[in-house]
Amino acid sequence: MPALALTPPEAARWAARAGLSLPAERHAAVAAVADHIHHVVAVLRELDFEDVPPAAAYHPVQEEHRAAV
Repeated sequence: MPALALTPPEAARWAARAGLSLPAERHAAVAAVADHIHHVVAVLRELDFEDVPPAAAYHPVQEEHRAAV
């Protein structure tokens, strides 16, 4: 179920709730960027990461460089 787009007045309300001062001329731009971020995150949430271990399980190994100068 797709979410409704964030409107400029809602962006202003959320900014005020977060204690941020948002000039009126920025409301539409902030709403557009928030919608874009929401769509990108929605795509990422659809990816299947079941077989990927958590980041805490990653242990990098030191590579041996055998280059001659």
